[in-house]
Parts: sequence; structure tokens; C-alpha cells
Amino acid sequence: MKRPRWPLVSIRRLLLMLLVPGMLVVASAELWLSWRTASDAADAAYDRSLLGAVKSIDSSISTASGGLGVELPYRMLEFFELTAQGQVFYRVATEDGLVEIGSPDLPLPPQPLETDRPQFHEGEYFGQAVRVGSYARELRTPVAGAQAPQRVIVQVAETLEARHDFRRALLLRTLARDLLLMLLASGLLVASIAWAMSPLNRFRQEVEARAPGDLTPMDPEGVPAEVLPLVHAVNHHIGRSREQAEARRRFVDDASHQLRTPLATLSTQVAYAQREPDPVRQREALGTIRQQLDRTIQQTNQLLALARADEAPLALQPVDVLRLAEATTREAWSAAREQGVDLGLDAPERAMPVLADADLLREALGNLLQNAIRHTGAGTRVTVHLREQPRAGAPAWVHIAVVDDGPGLPPEELARLGERFFRGQRAHAVPGSGLGLAFVRTVAQRHGGELRLAPGEGGRGLCATLVLPALPAVAPTASG
Repeated sequence: MKRPRWPLVSIRRLLLMLLVPGMLVVASAELWLSWRTASDAADAAYDRSLLGAVKSIDSSISTASGGLGVELPYRMLEFFELTAQGQVFYRVATEDGLVEIGSPDLPLPPQPLETDRPQFHEGEYFGQAVRVGSYARELRTPVAGAQAPQRVIVQVAETLEARHDFRRALLLRTLARDLLLMLLASGLLVASIAWAMSPLNRFRQEVEARAPGDLTPMDPEGVPAEVLPLVHAVNHHIGRSREQAEARRRFVDDASHQLRTPLATLSTQVAYAQREPDPVRQREALGTIRQQLDRTIQQTNQLLALARADEAPLALQPVDVLRLAEATTREAWSAAREQGVDLGLDAPERAMPVLADADLLREALGNLLQNAIRHTGAGTRVTVHLREQPRAGAPAWVHIAVVDDGPGLPPEELARLGERFFRGQRAHAVPGSGLGLAFVRTVAQRHGGELRLAPGEGGRGLCATLVLPALPAVAPTASG
């Protein structure tokens, strides 16, 4: 599945695009909270003054004359008007409305008044927005003709100019403070992003300054923890590139070492055949050339197969080892009959799935069978054994063993078997290049397994075992 390709975006620009709007949202929320706080503070401060005016008027109410009398505190009201920076209105009335003094149309409170509990609300009086403080208490002596208990209502209202000015001034100071803080925070943010990105810039400069052939790992010293996984990933990629470069160098060395002599021999033999006047000897020379050419072709094919096993990407899929071994053994029967070798398969009757490249695995098993058939000799037996080795807490190992009862190898040669171009003393009688087992070992290692070489049963012959990790569970498998 291909990952979606995102447009190239600067990390700095992306961070600023995310953080600056976020800061604006936070500043707007803070400004709204400041407005609410200023409004509450203004109402609390001015309502206390309003309540003071209400209490002052209430203290001057008298019913001694049989009616409702009020001696207004004019000095206090004048001072209150100066403080409010606007107009002040008052109203004193009995609750039944029979007696009313002052401004009769002041807006009544939205909720019924509780005795001795002031209530504040906003309203409109003659087209002006006002803040009204209302207070109710029981008269000790009811007005003449009224039944006790009787309550008197005192209201004082003021216009809102002073409150609005106070809120506006506080909001402007808050806005100026927030703008200054935003500018400082933005500058700090830009500087912090630049400082935080400096390790990436140094990392980029270090990579750009490297020579084309420099495949040493990058130094993670001084790299922030967030960038460390990137450095490890780059070092992992450098390691793989170094392995591929080493494999290519090894292939070139192997090819030049193995093909230079056969090609020079072919050139000499062709020159000899061209100079030979005798047709019989010329045909003998051509036959020798054909044999040398076949060996050179075989070596070239094995070198290419080894290079493919070293570097080619693996086409991994579930592979049933049982079916693959059956097919590969069947293909080798004709060669075994020609050599007089008894070839057989010993395997359980159940699927044995592994995750592998089917073509490489088939070719590796084919190499093991070819080596066993060609080097054991007539009258010997070669058997392919399949089995599983359980592991605690992990998938089992699948063992693909090719066992023969041929002459085998001495211990010193067995220890080197599988090295590139190494051939034992007895192997020189059979054409070959010494690359077959090296190819099998490479295939095993690339699949997370190994190639084990040991003497066969009873110390006779050779047991070459290809060990691969099994799939955790049986899945639909591809045939070999």
C-alpha cells in the first residue's frame, strides 16, 4: 500500500501556522474574560455606591406625621452624581403604590423583592440605560389608613457612563498588555523554533559535506531525543548501503578472479584451434573449448545468482516447504538416476509454511541436491528430511536437511565448507566453482535463518540443513 504524498511544508511555517492562530484564540478568550472581569468589578464597585445611596435615603424616611416623609440627603446625591458622572434618579414608595416620592417610572426589578435584601438590575428610563438598585423593608409604623405590615420600596438609579468608561479603560489596558505579550511570545516562539531546528540544520550540513563514498555512521552526539530516531534510521540506511556496496565490490572481485583465467584459457585454446591444420586435432580442441565454455557459463550463472541473493529485494510470501521440497526433489530425480544415486524425501504429511522468496528458496534447495548428487557417487543415498523444531514463546524453526551417505569431508575441510570458491580435495574431480553452498548460506541469512553443515548419520556423508523461521500460524500458502 503506497503512502499518500503530502506537499512539502516547512516545519517552521507549519508550527507558526498552528501556534499563532492558537495564540490568537487564547488571547481572544483572555480578552473576553477580562471584559467579563472588568464588568463584574465595575458592577461590584458601583453597586456598593448605589447601595450606599439607597441606605442613606432609607435612613431619612419617616412616618411620624401619619404619612410618608423623606428628608433627602442632597449633598450625598450631588456627590453621588459626580462619582457616577451622569444623572441620578430616586424613588420612594409604599409597596401598594398609594404614596410615591421621586421618579415614579423607574423600572421595577425583574424578581420580587425580598425584605432587607437589595437587588440590582439594568433597565431603561426615558430612553437612557440605567442601573437600578432596589431595596424593600417593613415600616415600623404604617402610613395612616394602611394595614400592618407595610413595606416601603427605595430605588436609586444612575446612568451608565462611568461604568462604561471604567470598562473601556480596563479593556484597553488589557488589550495593550495582551498585544505586547503576544509580540513577545511570537518572538520567543520564532527564536525557539529556530534554536530547536538548528540540530537538523547541522545534521543536513554534515550529510551534504560528506564525500560520495563516505558510508560511516552519523554521530548521534548532541542530537535531541526527537531527532535521534531520524539519525538511527539514516545510520540504518547507511549500513544497508554499505552492505550493498560491499556485496557489489565482492561480486566484482569474485567475477574478475574467477572469470579472468577461464577467459584467458579460452582465448589460448581458440588461437590454438585456429592454427591447427589437422581436422581431428582441431575438433579435439573445439571440444575442449566447449567444455571450458560450459564451465565458464556455469560459473557466470552462479556468480549472478549469488549477486542476486546478496542484493535483490525479496518477494516474500507464505511458502509451503513440503510442496516446494516435493517439487524440487521430483525435478532432481533424472539427474540422480544418471549418477546412480537413490534420491528420496522424508517429510510429515502436513503443511509447513514459512515466509520466503519462493524462487530463491527453490534454487537454494536445488543447489543442495545438486551438490549431494554430484559428489556422493553411484550407489549412495540422498534424502531430503523436513521437520520442525519448537521454540518457547516464538514460532518454530523449519529444518530442510539434505543428507547423504557418501564419503563426506575431513573436519578441516568441513569447517571451511560454504566459503566462496572453496572446494574440498575430492571435489576437484567434479566440475564446479565452489559457489553453490555460499549461495545457500546467503539465502538462509537473508531469510533470518542459517545453513548448518555437519557429518551425516553415523559420521558418514554430509548433512546440509537449511534452517528457517516458520510462520506463527498456518496461512494460505504458495506452492513451490
